[in-house]
Amino acid sequence: MHKELQLDHQICFRLYTAARLITQAYTPMLTQLGITYPQYLVLMVLWEQDSQPVNDIAHRLVLETNTVTPLLQRMEKQGLVERHRGENDKRQQIVSLTEKGKALEEQAFETIPEGMGEQLQACPLKLEDYMSLTNELDALIDALKDKKTQVVKSFG
Repeated sequence: MHKELQLDHQICFRLYTAARLITQAYTPMLTQLGITYPQYLVLMVLWEQDSQPVNDIAHRLVLETNTVTPLLQRMEKQGLVERHRGENDKRQQIVSLTEKGKALEEQAFETIPEGMGEQLQACPLKLEDYMSLTNELDALIDALKDKKTQVVKSFG
């Protein structure tokens, strides 16, 4: 067996597992709000700045628009967002929060930060460790996004 192919030597496995377990920790709190983790991500983007084009939301979440669109359609059926055509560019879909979507921000604030804090108490990391990890992951994400862009351009 090649050492490079052993699971214990894979950073991707650790990132995948950590992401899956963190998402799992969010699930009970999000279920109480009636939303999924991907919906929570979209809501956070819109809570930061409401009324954004679908492309901007997808870009912020590092997703393709064809991944975000069905998610937005489900959120629209739930009454969390509404979509309408752009005023300047009719081809552009603008997504805005409804009153229900706006109200969820306060509900999320009341439960999620504290709930996740409790979930992570057992973790030996300190606040500065989380900040460092965040910065390192941002650098990794940026490098991989740049690499993806280069690969797409080379095939375009």
